[in-house]
This record gives sequence, C-alpha cells and structure tokens, in this order.
Amino acid sequence: MEEQTRTIVQQSLNALLENESFLPELKGDMRKTAFTSLSAILSTPNQIHKSFLRIPLEAGEVIRIPSYRVHHNDALGPYKGGIRFHESVNEEEVVNLAFLMTLKNSLHNVPFGGGKGGIIIDPKAFSEQELQRICIKYVRYFNNVLGPDKDIPAPDVGSGEREMDWMMAEYKKINPGQPYLGSFTGKSVINGGSLGRREATGKGVYFTFRYLLNDYVKTNQETLTTSSNPFAKTAVEYVDRPLRVAVQGFGNVGSVSALEAFGCEHIQNQVVAVSDRNVTLFNADGLDIPALVNFSANNHGDLPTTPEQLKEINVSAEIQSREDILTMNVDVLFLAALENQLTDQNMTEIKARIIVEGANAPTTKEADDYLSAKGVVIIPDILANAGGVIVSYLEWLQGRETQFYTEEQVHSQLLEKMKNTLDIILPQYFGDPFPLRQNCYIHSVTRLSTVLYKQGKLY
Repeated sequence: MEEQTRTIVQQSLNALLENESFLPELKGDMRKTAFTSLSAILSTPNQIHKSFLRIPLEAGEVIRIPSYRVHHNDALGPYKGGIRFHESVNEEEVVNLAFLMTLKNSLHNVPFGGGKGGIIIDPKAFSEQELQRICIKYVRYFNNVLGPDKDIPAPDVGSGEREMDWMMAEYKKINPGQPYLGSFTGKSVINGGSLGRREATGKGVYFTFRYLLNDYVKTNQETLTTSSNPFAKTAVEYVDRPLRVAVQGFGNVGSVSALEAFGCEHIQNQVVAVSDRNVTLFNADGLDIPALVNFSANNHGDLPTTPEQLKEINVSAEIQSREDILTMNVDVLFLAALENQLTDQNMTEIKARIIVEGANAPTTKEADDYLSAKGVVIIPDILANAGGVIVSYLEWLQGRETQFYTEEQVHSQLLEKMKNTLDIILPQYFGDPFPLRQNCYIHSVTRLSTVLYKQGKLY
C-alpha cells in the first residue's frame, strides 16, 4: 500500500511540475530543484520513534512489546494521528498511515500534520489492568515528542476513549502545570472529550457516500447522463433506486456507517450483510442493524456467531465466513476493517459498483487499478474517513478554549467541512477521466506543496 501512496503522490508532483501556472515564479533549474525537494520531503517521514514497552503481566512474567510513533510532516500544524493496537502492526504500515494522515489533513484543510502510532498486541488477549500498563508505558516512552502543540494522538483500530483517558491522565501526571486537555483526542466526554467524536468517522463515511450520490450526482444527473466519464455513468445508474449495501467491519466506523445506511431517509438502502473478525451475517431482505449494534456493544464488540445468539435478539440471518462479504452481490460495499482487503486475489470477484473506504488503505494498487478501469466508483479513505480527525480538531479546539460544543454543533461543523471538500473534488472527478483517489491526492499535494514553498523548505 505504501507503493500506491508514493506512486500517486509522485504522479501528482509530476503534473504540478509540468503545470507552469502553479508557482509560476519557479522556473528552469530552480523549479526542478524545488520539485525534487518536494518529492524527498513527502516520500519520507520526519522522524520514526520506536521502543519496546516493558510490561509486567498479572501471571508474573514480563514481556516486551514493540511500539511506534511516526512523525511524517508538520508543515500544516502539530502531528496528528491515531494509535493502533493490533498484532499486525509493523513499521512500514505505521509510516504509510502517517503519510496518509498528512495527505488527509491537507485535503480537508485541517491544521494538523500527519502522524501515527502503533503497538503490536492483540488487545483482547490482555486484561484491563495490563492494557492500562501498556498505555501508561507508551506515554512515558514517547512523552518528549507528545503534547498539544507537538503531536496529538487519538484512537485507532483496537483503541478507544478508555485508552485515551488513561494516556491523557499519565501525560498530565508527568507534565505537571502544562496544558493537557489537548494532548490526546477521542477521550470520554467527562475527561474533556467531544460529544459526537466516537461516531464521527462512521457518520462522515456515510455522509460522503450520500452526498456524492444523492446531492451531487442527483442534482447534476442530466449532465452526467450524457457524460463520457465512466465513473459518472456508474453513479447515475444508482440514483433513486433501492441499494443493497454490505458493511465489512463492525467497530466504531462500520457499525455507525451501517446504522446511518439503515436509517437514511434520502436513499433507499437495504443493509443485507455485515461482518466482523469472526463472521459475515447475511439476509437478502435486510438485517436489523440496531439489534446487531446493541448485541455488539454488550459482547466485546463481536457480532452473533451462532443461531442461538441470533434467536436471542430476534435477528434472522445466514452465518457465513468473514471473507464472504467482500464478494457478495451488492451495489455498495463499505470497507471499515483493515488494510489490504481488496487485492489481486479477489478483485475479479468483486460485484459492488460503489466502494466506500471507511478503513485506511483497504484496497491494494492492483485492485484499485483493476476496479477503476471497470468504472467502479471508489470513494477513497483520504476523502471518506476524515470525520475522526475533523472532530478531533474540534475536540482539540474545545480543550484549548475550555468551551464545549453541543453534539448538534459538532455534527454540523463536521458535515459542513466534509461538504466543502466534496464541493471542490466532485466536479473535478466527474469532469476528468481520473479515479477519485487521484483527484484527491492532486488537490492535497497542491496545497502541501504551496505551504512548503512559502515556508521556505524547498531549498
């Protein structure tokens, strides 16, 4: 996935280099030097911090857990990005995710740079007390590079407001007298978190899909119907008709996206399949999403895995393997799990014509190229899943100002910011024969390049 990110960024830089109306004051060798510098700056992180956390377990043994904090670029503001708790975490992945955060914040005009953290554990294999020790040790090891004006972590896969509360408390303890409310975002409301933060990414993911189809495409349907753009042709086919929806992943992002689809008054959605790390649940007539969300909330985030559990909550569904959801005969597929879900191994079996990336980097370059060539509309991670960082910014602001917004104010500002980005990107996408991901990267890189140039960092 890192290769895909670097490739598209380099393509964007090459296009800007040839476009003499972009930074026209840069000419000849000076222009080439500046763009060579840009390529080097964007393709490498500023710092990679890593450590082994020494953790005593309740059983008496002591283990050492690899952990990371990557600072990609801070031209736009303090580093910002989640901390992933997952056994598949590795340095390359964290570096790439930090890179994506830089691009995402630039695209949505959020005044943060790109950062990311990772801890190589399966959080479900540890007790609550052990997880708290891990969080405390992480803050102690990386304390010198963290802070409200330096690097502001947030939840990611495997972590949530509980972990952020623990981390903020430790940061406050070891930095007495220093501002601390803005040191971590995604905290519980009682600990200075923002109303609406937990649902923000999922709401933003679904809003991006709804706005593209129900607002932009529907409003411009007459023009797009006659367009030669293959993505316009695909999108127009799905206006004002019932849609079969599948949602891969049922954590904070997937469950909220599924709820939004289930209750949407603007589009006739039928959520026929959802999945988690254990199973896929399928019902051709639609699933009872609120019942499944309630079950998951009371069962450590897991979906029902047996007929008996389904019967207990009065939900009718077929139980299938977790991988089955990717190749189901649906119109819209939301990817809200992990990276590298659509690959060269399954891309020819994908039937969905609209794919929404709620997770980071769920589609490999091979699958992205293959599906885009077939006119599949792929709403990329950098565009769709920015709700979390946007509301994290609002939480950070509230912490600095000690004035707190209502949930309605938070959601209103979230959707308005995403709408502003969509209003810039969608006309370009449906006007140019380029995938949406490429359009997003070009816009993001253009802004980053301008900022870096004006800060005098290209020589």
